[in-house]
Amino acid sequence: MDGDGPARTGPAEQLIGRDHDLGLVRGFVDEAMVSGGALLLSGDAGVGKTVLLDAAAGQAHGAGARVVRAAGVEFESTISFAGLHQVLQPLLAGLDRLTDPYRTALSVALGLDQGAPSDQLLVSNAALTLLVQAAADRPLLVIVDDLPWLDRASAVVLGFVARRLAGSRVGFLGAYRSGEGSFFERGGVPHHHVQPLDTTAAAALIEARSPSLAPRVRERLLTEAQGNPLALLELPVALTGPQRSGAAVPELLPLSHRLQAVFASRVETLPASTRLLLLYAVLDGTGDLRVLAAATPQGTGMEDLAHAERAGLVDATTGRLAFRHPLTRSAVVELSTSEQRREVHRALAEYWADRPERRAWHLAHATVEPTEDVASLLEAVARDTVRRGDAGGAIAALLRAAELSPRGYERSRRIAEAAYLGADLTGDLRDVPRLLEEARLADGGRAGPLVAAVAAAHHILLSGEGDLDTAHRLLVGAIDMQHQPYDATDPTMIDALYTLAWLCQSSQRTELWKPLHRALGLLKPEIPDQLALTVGTMADPARTAPPALGKLDEAIASLDQEADPVRVIRLAMTSLYVDRLPACRTALRRVLRDGRDNSSLTVEIQGLVYLGRDHFAAGEWDELEAQAAQGRDLGDAHSYQLLSTEFLYQRALVAAARGDETTTRALTDEMTLWATPRGVGSYLSCASHARALAALGQGRFEDAYRHACAISRAGELASHVPPALFVVMDLVEAAVRTGRASEATAHAAAADEAGVAAISPRLALLVKASAAIAADDQEALGLFEEALAVPRTDRWPFELARVRLAYGERLRRLKSTTEARTQLADAIDTFERLGARPWTARAGNELRATGLSVTAAGATGQASLTPQQREIALLAAAGLTNKQIAERLFLSPRTVAAHLHQLFPKLGVASRAALRDALADLPPD
Repeated sequence: MDGDGPARTGPAEQLIGRDHDLGLVRGFVDEAMVSGGALLLSGDAGVGKTVLLDAAAGQAHGAGARVVRAAGVEFESTISFAGLHQVLQPLLAGLDRLTDPYRTALSVALGLDQGAPSDQLLVSNAALTLLVQAAADRPLLVIVDDLPWLDRASAVVLGFVARRLAGSRVGFLGAYRSGEGSFFERGGVPHHHVQPLDTTAAAALIEARSPSLAPRVRERLLTEAQGNPLALLELPVALTGPQRSGAAVPELLPLSHRLQAVFASRVETLPASTRLLLLYAVLDGTGDLRVLAAATPQGTGMEDLAHAERAGLVDATTGRLAFRHPLTRSAVVELSTSEQRREVHRALAEYWADRPERRAWHLAHATVEPTEDVASLLEAVARDTVRRGDAGGAIAALLRAAELSPRGYERSRRIAEAAYLGADLTGDLRDVPRLLEEARLADGGRAGPLVAAVAAAHHILLSGEGDLDTAHRLLVGAIDMQHQPYDATDPTMIDALYTLAWLCQSSQRTELWKPLHRALGLLKPEIPDQLALTVGTMADPARTAPPALGKLDEAIASLDQEADPVRVIRLAMTSLYVDRLPACRTALRRVLRDGRDNSSLTVEIQGLVYLGRDHFAAGEWDELEAQAAQGRDLGDAHSYQLLSTEFLYQRALVAAARGDETTTRALTDEMTLWATPRGVGSYLSCASHARALAALGQGRFEDAYRHACAISRAGELASHVPPALFVVMDLVEAAVRTGRASEATAHAAAADEAGVAAISPRLALLVKASAAIAADDQEALGLFEEALAVPRTDRWPFELARVRLAYGERLRRLKSTTEARTQLADAIDTFERLGARPWTARAGNELRATGLSVTAAGATGQASLTPQQREIALLAAAGLTNKQIAERLFLSPRTVAAHLHQLFPKLGVASRAALRDALADLPPD
């Protein structure tokens, strides 16, 4: 085919991940147009060789060269010189310029004239001469695809020509599929193997061409395609709409027509017995040759495998059978009949009789009519699978069990349970409504079982597509329809009650908790311990948490041995408002890692939620911001709007504490706009918390009071509003600063009378400090000392520094200058480390008011040390360890280490050993 038409540059311009290959091919074309040459491209079927040939043609056209193209054709492979005719036909006008022997040899070979066949060497030289003469006018590029399909005579001639083009201005570019033999002599011709796309390029290609694929489907296709561009483009085409959106994808992917042509063609040439053996291998999936030897029928032996090995389709050299490309497996299945597949599955089910999961799946694939026995086996498999952390596998088993269920109720229940697992674990929120509708229709259009209501509530709660009142009515109604008393051993009922508790906590409305408490009273034989703990600490922790704390601490102590990620997340949720998250850290990090490995998206995002809350409390704000950005991206990508809003809150807290009012306002506005119409009161409280904190740091105390009172009115701890615990000191401080002394006193008293201080060291610190802030001068100092004497409060550095600031402010007003300086300097030290600029400024102003200058950030030398840093430096220089210094100064070793880390650069030293000399001239304190 002559290539004088328009240049085909489009495909090359759109290639992803082929920069190296394109550069090599284009470089070859540029060189060949000047001095001739040949290059062969090899690679797997569909890897993109033809597109690179197109790029070469475009490059040659752009350089003003002439291009002729040909390709080996299977049905012409027995016709002598058919391929050579394709190549030379556009150049036949130049035959008259050849010598008579050459002209005659070519004319007879190509069937243009009658005569005796010429010697092959003469034909080869004649073809070479014709090409070289054609290039005398302008450079010539010859492109031949599918070299193995060339007829033998043409392959020999073109191989001869390709090795003799140096200095001719003729380029020869050929391509062939790896592993296929041909008569084209490749010796002496430069060769480039086109590799599959790397992971990054493959992901970019499938994202560019199929952006709507559900994430887990995309990952599956990337695995199956193994970087093959044709497979990456064609596999999505062969999937149905629901499969592309995240519904269960078949174990063996269907092939599009183009992929069938590529991958099935080599399988079709195998003997029938070999194809049957490969079918057993594919459907078994273990690769164990012993299974094939034992399970295959008479007449099929392991010797049949040799044909597939010689064809390069499989490798059995390691004692196990492995397909060289995953899509060959799909091709084997595509070429079999449905009855053949069922027979193979029946034989394999019999072989795996002692392996329940394998047997159940093989029976399921061999069964056509609804059969409850097989459906029950698959449901049992699903329950085992979800316990192992593979929610996706459990969903697939439940949906197949539903298909095989002969009764409508069982079919509905199993579909609904799959929907629930999708909403709760894997993140398939987009598929939940469709499955719920299928569940409803499967049971004659009735409301559906309890599990359907749980799935629907999860969907509403997590995705934010509905309001919490609707989810509450749906779930309470479904629970009320169950037989009483409720079965405490029924996992679906327990999941329903956990979901209802989460929903009630998100609403922060007392009346919504009443149906839950009523249902708990109907559970027999007794309420499960963890559920009782969760309700006790989440519902109204100020009033109900203290009796549950002992059992909660016992449960948390066993978390490191806990394998169930759902139980870890539920214990973290139980710990949130009673400050037990630090003890959950190790287990949460493990859940986060395992969630990524098992595609348990909800577990992963919830793990980020609770770790983020703990990071803020611990003063690890930079790590929090990185995690919150990751969590928000995951939540947005999978429609988890409820959890996405949590990360807005965490970022808003950091922005508020660090004085970034623009960001705080933007984040809290976004939270409020989302939460208000849906009735998600918890995030309205969270938005008010961040706004109150920002206003306090900036000294806008009237605003701070208004925002704190939006969570809980002054003088009372709002019922069933857990965030009220954490803003007690915010409200009291704002009330005092705005002249509302009676409100401040009443609120501090309410927190004290509710026993909040008994819940955790942090809450004890805040409650006692609130009482000190609200007290008169005579009582205040003693109360502040009581607050700072609470053990283990260094785990909450920001709150501790705020208490020190408040104490230092009171001491300064009472003219206790030395003591005030100590407290204020310690507060400044913490605020600077956290980057809490407005709080650093507040503390710095107070310290200057004592007559002591404040060292600018970044200053160095002994004068830059805070009083506490000075004392720590002297003790460290004297040889005391961090632990000994901590005991001497009533600090934690971690706080001592942080101070040393900050003071080393101020003194220009890098180790403790250098401190003595650096402090030699330090005047006595």
